[in-house]
Amino acid sequence: MTAEHDLSQELISLLPRLRRFARTLTGTASEADDLVQDACIRAISRAELYDPSHPLDRWMFRITRNLWYSELRKRKVRMGQGTVPADEATELVTQETGEARVLAADVRKAVSGLPEDLAAVLLVVSVEGYSYAEAAELLNIPVGTVMSRVHRARKMLSARISALESEAS
Repeated sequence: MTAEHDLSQELISLLPRLRRFARTLTGTASEADDLVQDACIRAISRAELYDPSHPLDRWMFRITRNLWYSELRKRKVRMGQGTVPADEATELVTQETGEARVLAADVRKAVSGLPEDLAAVLLVVSVEGYSYAEAAELLNIPVGTVMSRVHRARKMLSARISALESEAS
């Protein structure tokens, strides 16, 4: 097997996590899929830059984040480009029923209202399970900033979910 084939196989197993991360950044399933596809193309085309002594997921998350930030900068230049807010996107409809569905919708709505920098850090630490130090390296920010953002994101998320539950009662 070639090194490129090994990289491709590892990328395939990483796709669900990359898509979840991209979804947090973009807010929509379709943009997340496009972003993941672009990140995979970038990684495969630049496979020689990957250092196998480091975890592939960190490299891919960094590529994904950088591509998204580049896209946001491009959109500022182009006029008329916008996104649908995550809480209005039909792609976010889940198949659960009852209380789980309501709670999932509340959480999605609350997360979609978080500032992007807080949502990304929260996903990397709370969902993906990275340590604060790993998240800091991945997102290229100081560990203290990661800790602060996670704290603020959790606090905001808790307040938003409480507010949503109060509205429902």
